[in-house]
Amino acid sequence: MEALGALADPTRRQIVALLAAGEQGAGELAERFPVSRPAVSRHLRVLREAGLVRVRAEGQRRVYALDPAPLAELDAWLAPYRRLWAQRLDALDTEIARGRRARRQEDGR
Repeated sequence: MEALGALADPTRRQIVALLAAGEQGAGELAERFPVSRPAVSRHLRVLREAGLVRVRAEGQRRVYALDPAPLAELDAWLAPYRRLWAQRLDALDTEIARGRRARRQEDGR
């Protein structure tokens, strides 16, 4: 569940989103953010320590890739809550439909 803590930061969530599209070098990632390269490196370290990203050296370049395993663990943890919200949204949808039917019946009178 370290992934949850790591993803609490919006910059780290954005890095994960970028890596979901494919591998990127540390420099490429750093260029996408209005913070210093060392700050992006710290974010990448947190993500790496949480197991969300893997890094490999390509000469002088460090290439980062998303590791989906912790996200699957997080998804499994969230599943019961997702079902709870789905049930509540279904009930809301039912009430909205009832309200629409009632308005149509009133308008038809």
